[in-house]
Amino acid sequence: MGPHGEKQFGNLVMRTCHTVGEFRQALQLQKEVWNFEDIELVPVRLFVVGEKIGGHVIGAYDGKELVGFAYGLPGFRGSHRYLHSHMLAVREGFRNTGLGRALKLFQRELCLRQGLELIEWTFDPLEIKNAHLNLERLGAIARRYTVNQYGITSSPLQGGLPSDRLIAEWWLNSRRVGACIEGGKHPEVNVERKIEVPGEIASWKADSVGRVRAAEAQSRIREALQSAFRDGLAVLAYERDTQGNGLFLLGRWDEDWQYSEAD
Repeated sequence: MGPHGEKQFGNLVMRTCHTVGEFRQALQLQKEVWNFEDIELVPVRLFVVGEKIGGHVIGAYDGKELVGFAYGLPGFRGSHRYLHSHMLAVREGFRNTGLGRALKLFQRELCLRQGLELIEWTFDPLEIKNAHLNLERLGAIARRYTVNQYGITSSPLQGGLPSDRLIAEWWLNSRRVGACIEGGKHPEVNVERKIEVPGEIASWKADSVGRVRAAEAQSRIREALQSAFRDGLAVLAYERDTQGNGLFLLGRWDEDWQYSEAD
């Protein structure tokens, strides 16, 4: 990391953001990526507050143009400190380049400097590409599920469905995360249960006829994941087949990186 909190990623420069002007750029990119109505956008003021209270706004710049950012806020559960990574956005022309992963690894470095060992974030279990990034390329796990966390949102990406979310836990110093970062693969998983996500889910959400099938799939996946979590399982791996289907692989999380239920 450079002396001013900068890192190179190909021709792009990733750096921590601190000014209102930079946060306004993040606001505009947020709107572009999610296409939210204005009332649902994270405002500039919250970017300012987040950065002031120990969180981070990390920007990826192509010259002076912001093409990606990660935004995280400090969180507490009981006595446990962690970073809640609220947003990760990459402009369309820069996706599938590894930029999203690079922003997360930058975020990890900053958290380790702060003495944090955990980053959490939420993700839509129906989004196959995001699930693969989170579970396979970063080494996060998931064992909590929230139904309709943000209510019915205006983003077309949600397709009018409840905003169900899995909570990713990224234990920064765990053997699992270390293996993913250093070797590109997490340790072998003893799979006890599998839950499929149909590859057509994105196209189903995009039209009114298919949305019924998408809602049925969401309900099935919700019930299966909640049942697995009640049985003490965690999502530990993810597979994609040649038809574009996703597959959650669940087993027992056997590392000591966890907080108690009381927290």
